[in-house]
Amino acid sequence: MNVAVIGAGLIGQAWAIVFARGGCQVRLWDGDQAALARALALIEQQVLELEKKQLLTDAPGVVQRIQAAESLELALETAVYVQENLPEKLALKKDIFSRMDSLSRPDTVLASSTSSIPASAFTQDLPGRHRCLVAHPVNPPYLIPVVELCGAPWTDPATLERARSLMQSVGQKPVTLHKELEGFVLNRLQGALLREAFRLVQSGCVSVEDLDVTVKDGLGLRWSFMGPFETIDLNAPDGLQDYCQRYGGMYESISKEQTDTQAWQPELVAAVEQARRALLSKDQLLDRRIWRDERLMALLLHKQQSDSNESK
Repeated sequence: MNVAVIGAGLIGQAWAIVFARGGCQVRLWDGDQAALARALALIEQQVLELEKKQLLTDAPGVVQRIQAAESLELALETAVYVQENLPEKLALKKDIFSRMDSLSRPDTVLASSTSSIPASAFTQDLPGRHRCLVAHPVNPPYLIPVVELCGAPWTDPATLERARSLMQSVGQKPVTLHKELEGFVLNRLQGALLREAFRLVQSGCVSVEDLDVTVKDGLGLRWSFMGPFETIDLNAPDGLQDYCQRYGGMYESISKEQTDTQAWQPELVAAVEQARRALLSKDQLLDRRIWRDERLMALLLHKQQSDSNESK
């Protein structure tokens, strides 16, 4: 399958790896040819590291399946699916989708990696708007496989199904949204947790460090292999309904304290920033991000091996 990746920044590089690892022929294009050359070098480095961590095989073959396209026309000419990754600016999205709609084959699926702009905002006036959608990844998508698929009101259901099928075929975990929603699903869930985390720290209930411990060594351990509904389904003798009957009153009472919708106050953000810098100085952030990605690699390998053993 031929796939075009438009935009060679970090997300574009990551998508190129995902598709090439999944066996697709990838044409990568960027308006900045120097950035495109740098991207290819960075992709090769990352692919070699993924092979070292046992997260892919045949690194040379994966690298070979990713080719630079000299023009947008060449990137699109044989593509059956396009993943756009330009900056989060509506004008840029409108322009690139207009160009892609006119240059690509009429049955090519056109998807955007946008994390905040609904597809309806940049596809409304396109002749081929029925084949456009958002395919929102979690960064980096070659380590975190969830991708949120969200069409506009006029997106053909067959387009969403084709995108979902492709994502599954390359090892991603597609989630289909049935209507447009600001922040999609993942960011709304993350936002709810962050709001309560900031509130608990602000009220003096817990330190920044201990709040993180509560998630990473508590909730996060279960959530790494179960969602919240399965978690509560297993946390009461007779399942989810039993859990809700036992603890619904507690959560209703708690929710009355969670109705504040004010922006995070600068003083609170500064206090949390100070607490984080006491734990990790700014000059250590890059090393810690590298550590994070190595932990993600180890966790992904463990999950893949566990899934493989369960299917036998």
